[in-house]
Amino acid sequence: MPRPRDIRLVVLDWAGTTIDFGCLAPAGAFVAAFAEAGVPVSVAEARGPMGLHKKDHIRAMLREPDIGERWRAAHSRDWTEADVERLYQAVTPKQVEAARQHSKLIPGVVECVAELRRRGIKIAATTGYFRAAAEVVYAAARDQGYTPDFAICADEVPQGRPAPWMIFRAMEATGVYPPAAVVKVGDTVIDIEDGRNAGVWSVGVIDSSNEMGLSEAEFAALLPDDRDCRRAEVRSRFTAAGADAVIHTLAELPAWIDIIQTRQQAGGQTHAGTG
Repeated sequence: MPRPRDIRLVVLDWAGTTIDFGCLAPAGAFVAAFAEAGVPVSVAEARGPMGLHKKDHIRAMLREPDIGERWRAAHSRDWTEADVERLYQAVTPKQVEAARQHSKLIPGVVECVAELRRRGIKIAATTGYFRAAAEVVYAAARDQGYTPDFAICADEVPQGRPAPWMIFRAMEATGVYPPAAVVKVGDTVIDIEDGRNAGVWSVGVIDSSNEMGLSEAEFAALLPDDRDCRRAEVRSRFTAAGADAVIHTLAELPAWIDIIQTRQQAGGQTHAGTG
C-alpha cells in the first residue's frame, strides 16, 4: 500500500514536453492563421501564450499592444469576439495538420514513463489542444509506444489552463489524492501556473520546451556557452512562475521524485509549493 507522502501520479503535457521537440506545431499554426487575416505575427509572439486553450491563446495574442495595433491597421477597427471565432476556425485545421507533421516523441519519454510505471506511478496527460488535434497526438504517441493512463484536453473542462480543472480531472480519473501525491510536468509558464493552482508539485522541462523554442536539431547545434545561457533564461522564467523544480529533460524526473520523497519521508518538505 502506498505511503501518504508517495508520489503516485505524474501529469505530463504534450507538445514540447512529451511530443514535438520545441513545440513547433502550435506556433506555426497561429502564425499562418493571423497572416491569412492580414496581420503578421512572429513565431515568438505566437509562442507567448502557449499552454492556454487555443481560443484563449488567440485572445491573449490580440490583447498584446503591438498585435492589436497591427489588427487595427489591417481592419480599421478593434478586434471582436467574432474575429476570435474566425481565427479559431482558421487555426483548427492548421493545428490538426501541424500536429500530424510534428508528432515525433521527444527522446527519453518512453524510458521515463516505463521507470515511473515500474514504481507504481500512474501517468496522465493534459493539453491545450482541442479534441481533433489531441486525437492526432494520442494516436501518434500510441504508435511510438506511449499511452498515458488518462488523457484530457482543454475542450473537456469548463476552463483551460491556468485553471487546474484538467489536473483535478486526472486525479479523479486515476483515483490519486491528495495534491502532494501528484507532479505536473510541462514546458510553458502556463503549465507551471496550472500546477501551482492545483496545489500539486509543479516541474518545468527546459530543453524541448516552447520556452526554448528550438527544434531538436537546432538545440543539438548550440555551442555549450549558448546552450547554458538559453537554459538559464528558461530556468529563470519557470522559477519566477513558482516551479518547484526545473529539469533539462524528462530523464531527470525519476531522480527528482526520489529526492522529494526522501525529503518528505524525513519530515522536511511535506507538500507541494513549500520550497
